Amino acid sequence: MDHLSDIEVRVLGALIEKDITTPDYYPLSLNALVNACNQKNNREPVMTVDEDSVSHALGTLQEKRMAGPASGADSRVTKYEHRLQEVFNFDRREIAVLCVLLLRGPQTPGELRGRTERMYRFEALEDVTSTLDRLNQRQPPLAAVLPRQPGTKESRYMQLFSGDAPPAEEFHPRLATSSVHGEDRVSRLESEVAELKREVAEMREQLAAFRRQFE
Repeated sequence: MDHLSDIEVRVLGALIEKDITTPDYYPLSLNALVNACNQKNNREPVMTVDEDSVSHALGTLQEKRMAGPASGADSRVTKYEHRLQEVFNFDRREIAVLCVLLLRGPQTPGELRGRTERMYRFEALEDVTSTLDRLNQRQPPLAAVLPRQPGTKESRYMQLFSGDAPPAEEFHPRLATSSVHGEDRVSRLESEVAELKREVAEMREQLAAFRRQFE
């Protein structure tokens, strides 16, 4: 599978999102697609693209059979659609998860569960991870787990349309020093909190003893 450029990823994600969330206004005209790509909400990073760059991305996506002009659209203005269903035959869970990964970059399962709600309601976090596993098991894989970042409980997942997952040492170039320093800070804070608790307990005992003198 040919890797997609950043603009191709944004165009594809925007088409998928509008297909699911605003079907009455889909397929999209070029102008509507540019506006969808440049949205400030539900986009990471926020981009500013023009009609020429979006039009070029549509042309290359058409060559890759992932998007193109909508057939049979009753309009004088050319409208565009994605064609991922024809190529990959995704179910609703897979297409929702991929849409968020395309539009917002790497996400944890918890973030995906919240951000796919308008497209598909996952009942449990396990449903998200099983969907990610299915995407990972496709040939070629379409999603991959990234190394867990220091201080986080959940791993993040990325889509693989735009490239392969980076090795752990590239993804966390300062992992060793960051984790050591982070552990030192946590230990120090825990010690300070324990010391404050002891001081508060002693003050309470002293206050109680003082009050008893006047009873």
